Amino acid sequence: MQLIHSVPELRARLANEKAVAFVPTMGNLHEGHIELVRIARQQGSCVVVSVFVNPLQFGPNEDFDKYPRTLDADCEKLRGLADVVFAPAVADMYPEQQTLFVEPPPIASELCGEFRPGHFRGMATVVLKLFNLAQPQVAIFGKKDYQQLAIIRQMVTQFNLPITIVGAETSRAADGLALSSRNQYLSLQERTEAAFLSQTLRGMGEALKKGAGDYLALEREAGAALAKRGWGVEYVSVRKQSDLGVPTKGDRKLVIVAAARLGKTRLIDNLDVCL
Repeated sequence: MQLIHSVPELRARLANEKAVAFVPTMGNLHEGHIELVRIARQQGSCVVVSVFVNPLQFGPNEDFDKYPRTLDADCEKLRGLADVVFAPAVADMYPEQQTLFVEPPPIASELCGEFRPGHFRGMATVVLKLFNLAQPQVAIFGKKDYQQLAIIRQMVTQFNLPITIVGAETSRAADGLALSSRNQYLSLQERTEAAFLSQTLRGMGEALKKGAGDYLALEREAGAALAKRGWGVEYVSVRKQSDLGVPTKGDRKLVIVAAARLGKTRLIDNLDVCL
């Protein structure tokens, strides 16, 4: 495994590779990330993992400075799985002030975008830059960040990028909690309570499969149940899998998406439901 920090070195290393499978991360890797890398190994002969905490996708009151940087530990976890780890500095990714951005679709201002203005603009911009640098044939993203995945799929389609996007199922702890780097911020009591988010989504999914058609009522009930237990609910919403639009009665492929704060920790989760 080769650790690369500079853009010229990365381009030189990948110049003759014909089957690059790419996994972009912000580091602080957990088993969910490692599963993405295992999937990448099945998709290409050269697996590239980027480790970069992107300042463009953090708001002024978010945890950019506190976000864990654990490159040495990350590299140990990737040894034997990745061929290249690309860990650039901010100055490598942004050699001058970024004044050109990817303007994401309208869905970027809803759901997480309502509470994190500018987040998806910054995310899409850095992912496009990373695609340009790594030139992958395949890129793997986790479905836990469902809105992110939907926006990346649209970006690849609309910009005619020759990249296949693979959405990997969410890795979960035994109690159902979606694995996330931010889970480490939870206290022991909060960690126990955190499983209630996925339980709530599963309950909504069962209700939908039994014929519940009042999506707004389901959303309100779920939000109230979370709030009663001390969660700070940002949203619980039933959407279409295809584009995260608001579903109509004829839509059969749905996804329940949610974001809520437990203490100071913001958690997101989702559940696909096929009727």
